Amino acid sequence: MTAMAPTDAAAARPQLAPFTLFDFALYAITVFAWSTSWIALKMQVGTVAPEVSVAWRFILSAMIMIGWVAAAGQKFRFPLKDHARFAIQGALLFSTNFYLFYLGGQVLASGLLSVVFSLASVVNLVMAAVVFRQGIVPRVALGALIGFVGIGLVFWPEIAGAEFDHAAAVGLGFCIAGTVSFCTGNMISGANQARGLPVVSTNAWGMVYGAGVMVALALVNGRTFEIEWTTAYIGSLFWLSIVSSVIAFASYLTLLGRIGAARAGYATVIFPVFALGISTVFEGYVWTPVAIAGLMAVIVGNLVVLSRGKR
Repeated sequence: MTAMAPTDAAAARPQLAPFTLFDFALYAITVFAWSTSWIALKMQVGTVAPEVSVAWRFILSAMIMIGWVAAAGQKFRFPLKDHARFAIQGALLFSTNFYLFYLGGQVLASGLLSVVFSLASVVNLVMAAVVFRQGIVPRVALGALIGFVGIGLVFWPEIAGAEFDHAAAVGLGFCIAGTVSFCTGNMISGANQARGLPVVSTNAWGMVYGAGVMVALALVNGRTFEIEWTTAYIGSLFWLSIVSSVIAFASYLTLLGRIGAARAGYATVIFPVFALGISTVFEGYVWTPVAIAGLMAVIVGNLVVLSRGKR
């Protein structure tokens, strides 16, 4: 994403390239994995401290990723300067952002968490423009805006019903900070890929460092490394570790390197709609005319972002 010619046209080219079948497959995997992650995350909130849950998640994920690297015979030894980049990526993508959303989830509804996280598409656009000097393609920006407005409409009944007292305001702040952490991690990942660092190896080390950050935080906070031995907690832990972390991040970060942060980040706009569908089946969510209009807006925005530049 960052290895490009100095001209503005070259900088924008990755965003304008048409999707390949492989890109669509990566996109679908990412959306599915993260659509199901919200209900799994809610199953984690409860007895176990948030930093401990995140630590367990990425300890397991890191073990799987290291096994993946070994089985594939990929490079695993890197210079110290690369480890510094891995550590930053891990702290942003594989620990801090999730920890902040766990904190926000203690006081905010899951639908509102998804809405806040869908800001990632817009934040990615701004960061790509500021950090990497990529021009914001008007079509992509318009599609992201339409999609974001659609998400707001889908969750409007929940947003309107939320009581924004001090605790809710703090929770919202945690979620916004978590989204910024996620997007900053995207930029670091893009820079690592531009240096030719392999995605799987980078993720493996990032998860090791991310788990380490949460273990250190848990120790500082005096937490015990307990596990809630229930089907819901253990099942959600494995789902979040394997599907929502290993598979999802490998797909998403590969997609980010192939098509740019703007369109890859749009997955964070579309997956709350599928998460809402899951909520309809398992939690009895009731669709309203406003929510249906929001769904249509998200679909239109998705088509605008994924369409070819001159259509």
